Amino acid sequence: MAALGMAALRRGSGAAPRLLAVAVSCQSCRPKASQCPGDGSPGQPRDHHPAGPSRARRGAEPGPAVGSQPLPAEGADTKTYLWARYHEMKKLVYDLLPPGVCNLLNPAAIYANNEISLGDVEIYGFDYDYTLAQYSNLLHSMIFNTARDILIEQFKYPEGLAKYDYIPGFAIRGLHYDVQKGPSLKQFMDIFSLPEMTLLSSVIDYFITHGIEFDQVHLYKDISDAIRDVHVKGVMYKWIEKDMEQYILHGDEIYAVLNRLVNHKKKLFLITNSPFSFVDKGMKHMVGKNWRDLFDMVIVQADKPNFFTDRRKPFRKLDDNGSLQWDKINQLEKGKIYKEGNLFDFLRLTGWRGSRVLYFGDHLYSDLADLMLRHGWRTGAIVPELETEIRIINTEQYMHSLTWQQALTGLLERMQMYQDAESKQVLLEWMKERQEIRSLTKNLFNPQFGSIFRTFHNPTYFSRRLVRFSDIYMASISCLLNYDVNFTFYPRRTPLQHEAPLWMDQLCTGCMKTPFLEEMVHIR
Repeated sequence: MAALGMAALRRGSGAAPRLLAVAVSCQSCRPKASQCPGDGSPGQPRDHHPAGPSRARRGAEPGPAVGSQPLPAEGADTKTYLWARYHEMKKLVYDLLPPGVCNLLNPAAIYANNEISLGDVEIYGFDYDYTLAQYSNLLHSMIFNTARDILIEQFKYPEGLAKYDYIPGFAIRGLHYDVQKGPSLKQFMDIFSLPEMTLLSSVIDYFITHGIEFDQVHLYKDISDAIRDVHVKGVMYKWIEKDMEQYILHGDEIYAVLNRLVNHKKKLFLITNSPFSFVDKGMKHMVGKNWRDLFDMVIVQADKPNFFTDRRKPFRKLDDNGSLQWDKINQLEKGKIYKEGNLFDFLRLTGWRGSRVLYFGDHLYSDLADLMLRHGWRTGAIVPELETEIRIINTEQYMHSLTWQQALTGLLERMQMYQDAESKQVLLEWMKERQEIRSLTKNLFNPQFGSIFRTFHNPTYFSRRLVRFSDIYMASISCLLNYDVNFTFYPRRTPLQHEAPLWMDQLCTGCMKTPFLEEMVHIR
């Protein structure tokens, strides 16, 4: 069963936003990243020592375990013993992290959830927004400000909302908004939802601060409608078209990716919800005026995710000026532009099926889920946040904090049988320190919500969906330039909770030892 925990998080005071976040964790299936020294797996004690006098240990030589202090004799000062173990473990942890241990992860790497060989891929498909075209934070500020003004001017919301501005980095993808106190949870999974979450938080903050009662269903609908107006009425497209240098990032790398694939005889197609005029101007900016020559097929205003599930909409052809044609579509021609349509006709007309197709997108549901689950395409997720998160993981502060947190957790688990008053006080101090470290590592990513991928030791909802719906994931499409077109990606095996004692960093600290059965009678 999934355990739902809801917490209304408030950032600062006064005009600072609040957001209702829902943390979803699956206790029955939670893959965990490689453990660090000293960590124990819940439910499997190891390296325990009895609380009372030292007992005979069958099959073991007398004397302390390698790398550990001798057991305290009966009546000895267990407080001193516990702190000795603590300092010993701390030294061990820092000795295991030599200079230069940071920067182990490459932000430009591609990471695999499933084994996939690019040599088997013949056809590459792409979304446009936040896949081929990456946008700056300025775009989110403009969306926020425009939607906020729509609420004030058209929906007659309080003018005091005008003092709220967009806060880059406030929200993260994967958050949920409790629309109806449980039965209806809105998932914010795409990058365009970041300004929407921040606006939602700002309005709620204003209403609560000023004692204004509100219906959370109406509030969510109004804000969603305001955000939708920014997209549907084309306001956002006009901003980008007017100043592409300011809004579009890394455009020069897109041509290199596409041209390289074409030179290796790969077929390319584009399926996007954006209109042709907008895509055309953006691609000319990034790739050049002849960008359409690179693609075998271009489909605009596709209405994803309905494009992947609804058979009813036929394809319409556009002429070179973007005007609709009326003829029936019996084939999809190279270099032509098509509007709407559906995946079932696309598959019938192209024959592009199965694992020889690799499609890239940023939205786990709208872009990737149906393609993987129902049609057998290989999928690649574009996760721009990955670059920032990896740079944080590579810092010395994060590496040392996380490793010591894991070691301290294992120490707490193994030393908890000491229950005299002084020992209890030591354990309480350790628990307090552990909680402080947990908060510190969380705040390094985002002070409100932590990492997009992990909530303490569990993967986030977003992370679990990422693993489920993508074969590979990366920060940007340009990461493909770092790999040969025949490269095979292999996923790394990560331990389940019951496998953690067998992991290398567990073995190196002696955590694999399990107490003999007679020593555990008091637990059973």
